[in-house]
Amino acid sequence: MNMHFYKYQGAGNDFILIDNRNSAINHHDPQLTARLCDRRFGIGGDGIIFLQNREGYDFEMIYYNADGQPSSMCGNGGRCIVAFARFLGIIDSETNFLAVDGPHYAKISASGDWVSLQMIDVTEIGKDEDAYILNTGSPHYIQLVEGLKEKNVYKDGFSIRNNDTYREKGINVNFVEPISDGYFVRTFERGVEDETYACGTGVTAVALAMAKHNHQTGSINTRIKVLGGDLNIRFNYNGESFKDIFLEGPAVKVFEGAVDG
Repeated sequence: MNMHFYKYQGAGNDFILIDNRNSAINHHDPQLTARLCDRRFGIGGDGIIFLQNREGYDFEMIYYNADGQPSSMCGNGGRCIVAFARFLGIIDSETNFLAVDGPHYAKISASGDWVSLQMIDVTEIGKDEDAYILNTGSPHYIQLVEGLKEKNVYKDGFSIRNNDTYREKGINVNFVEPISDGYFVRTFERGVEDETYACGTGVTAVALAMAKHNHQTGSINTRIKVLGGDLNIRFNYNGESFKDIFLEGPAVKVFEGAVDG
């Protein structure tokens, strides 16, 4: 079957987007997904996203990791599908859509390439020795480090993700270093099983963990630099729970084409 696709990226986190509102594509095919996401034998991407109809919402987001397995929430993928929905004419400047972790509200700029995506509320942050553990739609491990630019993120992230605590369910591993205007973050993502240029739920988790670490409360705005660019996270924290969390950043169409499915 000939399948039309679109390629989007959000701060270097890249995705294959497919309009499946007619339900013509059976997306429950791990081998197909893995092949399409392969950077040598397919289109290439950190994951694949199917946009589908869903009653009561503008659309539904169905996301698979590059390994072909269903995934938890992908923040940058969520921002990219909002831009995609705008491109398709499904939405204008605002949207309410359904993802694996529940409903999401988002707002997109007039230019169509900057998306503010509301994330789920967070009430629990745990610790694993000196690292913070929390779920922002996907599970995250947050560790403050020095010399992050030179760090072997693949080696160290792989080791943590596959230790006895996290091997079975997996976890995304984020290394964080303070910089002059925010934080520099590098992430090893489960499902991709490699470092990615950005991770939306990861930088969101970092911003929340750093607020707790620094004993900040109130309305907080945190700038994050990743390998693929710059992101912004804003939220409210009362010392117990995080609410009104927005992940903000670019979502850009790269190209479109057709591939044999």
